[in-house]
Amino acid sequence: QIVATSRLPNDAGHVMLMDAPLVFVGYGIHAPERDWDDFKGMDLKGKVLVVLVNDADFEDPSLNTFGGRAMTYYGRWTYKYEEAARQGAAGMLIVHEDAPASYGWNTVRNSWTGPQFDIVRADPARERVPMEGWITRDTAVALFQHAGLDFEALKRQARGRDFRPTPLTGASLDAMFDLSTTRIEAHNVVARLEGATHPDETVLFTAHWDHLGVGEPDANGDAIFNGAVDNASGTAGLLEMARVFGAAPRTQRSIVMISFTGEESGLLGSTYYAANPLYPLATTVAGFNMDSANVYGRTTGISIVGWGQSDLDERVAAAAQAQGRTIEADSNPGAGYYFRSDHFPLAKLGVPMAYAENG
Repeated sequence: QIVATSRLPNDAGHVMLMDAPLVFVGYGIHAPERDWDDFKGMDLKGKVLVVLVNDADFEDPSLNTFGGRAMTYYGRWTYKYEEAARQGAAGMLIVHEDAPASYGWNTVRNSWTGPQFDIVRADPARERVPMEGWITRDTAVALFQHAGLDFEALKRQARGRDFRPTPLTGASLDAMFDLSTTRIEAHNVVARLEGATHPDETVLFTAHWDHLGVGEPDANGDAIFNGAVDNASGTAGLLEMARVFGAAPRTQRSIVMISFTGEESGLLGSTYYAANPLYPLATTVAGFNMDSANVYGRTTGISIVGWGQSDLDERVAAAAQAQGRTIEADSNPGAGYYFRSDHFPLAKLGVPMAYAENG
């Protein structure tokens, strides 16, 4: 099975790939700081890249090339499409496997067969390829067999630094589908309390106000996805913090509260703010994101999602300890939840961002 779409607007109104060569590029990672390059200088312009989901350490944590089984951004599908654009590829097919993706094929199919959303980008071709797609593992195995290749053998080779891109000789891709673009507006909601002594420095508190909207009705005929936990709870927490900060003496630094739009559609509101900040990111000294707050009652435990990804983690841990709280490990670090919420577009640009959940 295969699903494919495009988030790259074009004037032609369709995507057409004819006899596009297919090349297996392992995990599709270029990470010079880890001495890792799956591309080895191959000219990939106009080609469709076939890539594994996650990174090499998921299959063999003992490699410790990417820090063990906890996913890095290199393992996230968003990175892989971005890297494909940097390589000049015509498209990418990610081989879906449930365990390294941390979700099933139904999630892929449901997410990629309807309308796709994106922000208006200054140069979308720098971050988007004409075709973004997924294939099931069984489809990949059959495709590799058609090219005279062993999928599992190449997958094992892809775990090493000496892996080289492998053309799927005798296999190519024809793809054609219509593409229509509609521009809509949605809004981030922002409030600011100016700091008393360092007003030009900003501390962010964030949540997202959107959920999934209206879908298929349940047995009672209710078709509304209310999002009471994800993320009305975080939005309520943000409003309460605004009330408390507003009634208290001014903090030294300025406090900025942002309720983002479009989180469920791909972190759109936070991505837009990161690209078009109201207050300079260079002087945004810290941020704290709330995505699904505790609705179960009092707890002393705090789970820091993606522990070690943020410079703030140790500070949060120290503050928690001072309050008699305990820090609990990320329950599923291989799933890459740190890269799935609104703090990440800001963290990606160097803003220290913390993402904690109830324990």
